[in-house]
Amino acid sequence: MPERKKSRRVRLIVVALVLLLVGGLGYGSYWTVSTVRDSFPQTSGSLKLKGLTAPVDVKRDANGIPQIYADTPEDLFRAQGFVQAQDRFYEMDVRRHLTAGRLSEMFGKGQVETDAFLRTLNWRGTAQYEYDHLLDPSTKRYLQAYTEGVNAYLKDHSGAALSLEYADLSLSHSYKPGLWTPVDSVAWLKAMAWDLRGNMQDEIDRTLMTSRLSQAQIKQLYPEYPYSRNSPIVDDPGTVNTATGNYEPSTATSGSVPQGLNSTVTGQLAGISQIIDQMPALLGPNGSGIGSNAWVVSGTYTTTGKPLLANDPHLAPELPSVWYQMGLHCRTVSASCPYDVAGYTFSGMPGVVIGHNQDIAWGMTNMGADVTDLYLEKVTANTYLYDGKQHPFITRQETIKVAGGKPRTITVRETNNGPVISDRSDEIRQVGQAAPVTNSPGGVSSGYAVSLKWTALTSSKTMDAVFELDRARDFKEFRNAAADFAVPSQNLVYADTKGNIGYQASGMIPIRAKGVDGTYPVPGWDSRYAWKDTAVPFKSLPWELNPTRGYIVTANQAVIDQSKYPYLLTSDWDYGTRSQRIESLIQSKIQDNGKISMDDMQSMQNDDSSEIAKLLVPYLLKINITNDKGDYVRQAQQLLEGWDKNQDSDSAAAAYFNAVWRNVLKLAFGNKLPKELRPKGQCLRVPPAGQTGPVDNLDGSGGTVQECGERDPDMAQPDGSDRWFEVVRNILPDQNNPWWTMSTTAFFSGDPNKAHHSSRDQLLEQAMKDARYELTAKLGKDINTWSWGRLHKLTLKNQTLGTDGSSIVKWLLNRGPWQLSGGEAAVDAAGWDAAGGYDVIWVPSMRMIVNLQDFDKSRWINLTGASGHAYNAHYTDQTSKWANGELLPWYFSDAQVDKAAKQKMALTP
Repeated sequence: MPERKKSRRVRLIVVALVLLLVGGLGYGSYWTVSTVRDSFPQTSGSLKLKGLTAPVDVKRDANGIPQIYADTPEDLFRAQGFVQAQDRFYEMDVRRHLTAGRLSEMFGKGQVETDAFLRTLNWRGTAQYEYDHLLDPSTKRYLQAYTEGVNAYLKDHSGAALSLEYADLSLSHSYKPGLWTPVDSVAWLKAMAWDLRGNMQDEIDRTLMTSRLSQAQIKQLYPEYPYSRNSPIVDDPGTVNTATGNYEPSTATSGSVPQGLNSTVTGQLAGISQIIDQMPALLGPNGSGIGSNAWVVSGTYTTTGKPLLANDPHLAPELPSVWYQMGLHCRTVSASCPYDVAGYTFSGMPGVVIGHNQDIAWGMTNMGADVTDLYLEKVTANTYLYDGKQHPFITRQETIKVAGGKPRTITVRETNNGPVISDRSDEIRQVGQAAPVTNSPGGVSSGYAVSLKWTALTSSKTMDAVFELDRARDFKEFRNAAADFAVPSQNLVYADTKGNIGYQASGMIPIRAKGVDGTYPVPGWDSRYAWKDTAVPFKSLPWELNPTRGYIVTANQAVIDQSKYPYLLTSDWDYGTRSQRIESLIQSKIQDNGKISMDDMQSMQNDDSSEIAKLLVPYLLKINITNDKGDYVRQAQQLLEGWDKNQDSDSAAAAYFNAVWRNVLKLAFGNKLPKELRPKGQCLRVPPAGQTGPVDNLDGSGGTVQECGERDPDMAQPDGSDRWFEVVRNILPDQNNPWWTMSTTAFFSGDPNKAHHSSRDQLLEQAMKDARYELTAKLGKDINTWSWGRLHKLTLKNQTLGTDGSSIVKWLLNRGPWQLSGGEAAVDAAGWDAAGGYDVIWVPSMRMIVNLQDFDKSRWINLTGASGHAYNAHYTDQTSKWANGELLPWYFSDAQVDKAAKQKMALTP
């Protein structure tokens, strides 16, 4: 009996605990739902918006995409600020703290080093100067109106009512956002310029390579652009308008490393590279692979009889997407209210960046112009050397406020070449101070520092250009707008309703001294290496209108044959893999009087063909796999037989080939590059060369994925971009090229008697074996279960809190994964970095196709959705369609927008 009472008591306690737990979960669920829903904006009915001169209509379609209608530009942009704050204020808030170097105020001490680096670059100060010196008074009025719209929303919303993220921030750091300012809007252009800054990483990497490789070997790893195979954008140099200026042919020669550089300097640059790698994810990876696709086809070759224009910029995946779709319409278009435009905007900045108005359409791709240079400085504690004289640094104090911690004050030093970025790391500063400088004039003996020269740190009129593009009516006005689009340097593609197509290169591009090509850091103490006082004149930048070929393709390839152009644009173009594929797809459609439809344009955007596979697979199929117990590797090799080279998410062949490609890079190049070159990612620990089976078991059951640095824990990894396509293309015919040597001893000794020199086929065989073992560990022994999408996944992460927040916050805010098709240097550029694995790290951040015959038949899609609020219906409602290559209808006319509207709201004075 006592036992029965005891058992009953235990049951009652358990029941009580369960009831308490259920009650707690119920309350927690109620609190969570209440907190989440509290931030959802009002999107129907009416609201008062202070400052309006007349009512404004906001119409949202089934995807929550707003179209705004007003009577004045000021009312239009005031409403834009209000609506963007409704949907995306947290994103806007993070962006302005980023550009101002104030992330630590939101997120604490973990962001101090990032803030220090950004304060050194002084984006905010440059943006302030730009705003103060805007020449078009209307731009300031529009920025001010936009700001008032944002602040009107902030006035009535705070904490969780503003966005779910603020509930976490208020608990962890008692953070409350301040008011918006016009400079907050201008500053975002600096972040985009940094994201698309050109060859700075290549400049660092080449210098790091000098510690292990000869100049000849480095040149092999940075091949010249293949002009004979991959057409530049402007393939007829005669289109350069030399009649407006007589320029002498360039006598620039290949750059070389300045004499006197040594391992301490390369160590310093490696430290800078690490700082750059730690920049916030929202700025994305930089370098090879990051770019965009844009092309336009003349009505001569389209089913509509008018041009079709496509664009998909490639950027880091973000949640929410960097883009915000909307339309901005003056009810009556006139000189006093000239805007009737729709497209992709940046949250936090007025106007439309990419899209179309009632007359023209435009797209953008990154030109990749070399707009940065690293300068080595001979310094003392207070001065730097320039032309034999000591000059005092320009210095300023910056105090970084830290949520939950003590403020940190830094001293920023600047030379005539720009800010000293090597000051931002104690380790880098010590290395630079200790670097020996022999026979240096002026008695300098305390070492090198590194400064950054960058066009984006110079004031420009890019904000003016955004509004000028939005109201341009023809190619002449489009070019006038492009003349003010200084940073980032872009390829602008054009079409209009009259049937014209065109192209314009834009941007502030420095003129370097003769003999300097921006490929390596240069001596800052010698004026012979300084930039000229003026940039490349806009009138001399390449452009074309209605080329005879009937189409224009830009995908980050060379703009023009550099040997036939008087100014150096860059020595580090993307190698044209994507652009040439797009051009071949267009040509295949228009041959024999064929026409290109909207569906054809959409199919081209989703093309996932692997160009490196077309090159490499024939070699792989000729390999006779040796010591293959049970045809274990041969089974995988057979996947490549008859493969169409398309990288669909369900393709087992694509999974195996990309694993082989990654292992080819690792074996041929990884252990020969300096370990500082690239950060190590997750990898499979595979056996030493010559040993069969991964780790311990032939079937791969003993394989483990861990931080291991592949075969050599000290080696770097190539990223697998189309530069590496070109490198491998050049050595493939040579069976015994030194790069095929898997032994580093043999490679560096150059003496075949000292170590075994492996051949191309031996290395390819080993790569196929290693890839088989790797995928067995990752995907299982049965190759019938393999698919590219299982490796090639996209996870969308909320800015900062989605990566650094608590587990529950990450769970609340992040989404995915999605299994994607596409791949590195494919037109469907779902990019992955071979140095770190197969996960998708850059994407077509949006896609659009504009129909110039009928704008209402245009199509578009965003990576995520209109809303930045977790659990809102429009948080990621476009992502699955985006992942499947689908597009949404993009209505423009008043009648169609009104017909498609699911929610209507009136903003009243």
